[in-house]
Amino acid sequence: MSLNVLPWFALRVKSQREAIAAAMLEGQGYKPLHPTYSVRRRWSDRVKVLEMPLFSGYLFCQLDLASPIRVVTMPSILGIVNSAGRSLSIPGHEIDSLRRLVDSGMASKPWPYLHAGQDIVVQKGPLQGVEGKIVNFKGVWRVVVSISMLQRSVSAEIDRDWVRPAGRLTLPVPVLSTARLELAPA
Repeated sequence: MSLNVLPWFALRVKSQREAIAAAMLEGQGYKPLHPTYSVRRRWSDRVKVLEMPLFSGYLFCQLDLASPIRVVTMPSILGIVNSAGRSLSIPGHEIDSLRRLVDSGMASKPWPYLHAGQDIVVQKGPLQGVEGKIVNFKGVWRVVVSISMLQRSVSAEIDRDWVRPAGRLTLPVPVLSTARLELAPA
């Protein structure tokens, strides 16, 4: 990575205002990444193809954190995703992968974030309704079902598309904090 390339940050934006916020950023000379996907919506009289954000409530943008005030004070932008007041940059390889996926023209859609060891529920296939933990062993996804009292587990290979996170049916919101930038007295 060259020294003159700015880091990428996730910007939290108002719901359903991603495109407006992206246009405002472009108007200010920034180059936001606003990845979308196509979805067909059916009304009683027609079917319409809509462009929806892949990351609802978020945009990505390269920023110089020495002067973020221009960005975080724009209408529709709630703040830079941060933890304990420290803005978190996104690794360039993740943004590159996201761009390649979007630019490929292949169908894509939002997907629940799953990590190895997470509690899941199998939604499809012969194991529908099974609850367990998801693991990835040698590139193969498996559901692990345990009997805690016996301290024993069994696993079965599953298709990654068959599972959802246990508990909530909605996509998790990965925001740690989106506090607005406050200037400290010098």
